[in-house]
Amino acid sequence: MKEVREISRNDCEHFILNIHYARRWPSISYAYGLFDFDELIGVCTFGTPPSAPLKKGIAGDNFKDKILELNRLCLKYNRKNEASYLIGKSLRLLPKNNIIISFADTSQNHEGIVYQATNFIYTGLSAKRSDWKIKGKEHLHGQTIADEFRGQKNRSKLMREKYGDNFYLSPRSRKHRYIHIIGSKKFRKEVINSLKYPIKPYPKEISK
Repeated sequence: MKEVREISRNDCEHFILNIHYARRWPSISYAYGLFDFDELIGVCTFGTPPSAPLKKGIAGDNFKDKILELNRLCLKYNRKNEASYLIGKSLRLLPKNNIIISFADTSQNHEGIVYQATNFIYTGLSAKRSDWKIKGKEHLHGQTIADEFRGQKNRSKLMREKYGDNFYLSPRSRKHRYIHIIGSKKFRKEVINSLKYPIKPYPKEISK
């Protein structure tokens, strides 16, 4: 018998650090687990997006504090319908009147089929950007590298002074952007009317 219930950060550790391809902790405000009887077989976590412009860019200033990112979805076996079941149940457990954003990474050949199955809104691909990289430390996330001089001015200059030619820019893979609105009909209507991105057909429809 499968069920979804709230779990702790410690419950997530193995899944986030050993199963998910990113292998690093995100911001976690809410975490839910998929249980098959007493066995934890999947986790789904939500947190504050690391980028302030991203929060503001979804639906403007009025809704920037209502943005939560579905930032990790990890399954032990990834059997049929487990991912959509976990997401669907997790969304029902979250506080109402929030906007959920999630991304499907094209570098992992992800199109976001699970978000389509759970009725997310598709708003296209993320913008073309570059990540900071250091030779010999390519396994580190660009944000982790940028955090070395967090809060200081001219961080790129400081990086170049410290690492010289070993510091470089690498094109970031684009991601499919999905949005799900949870809350009252009034809240949903207000968000839809305030969206900064056009609602588009799902990627599988685009590719036909």
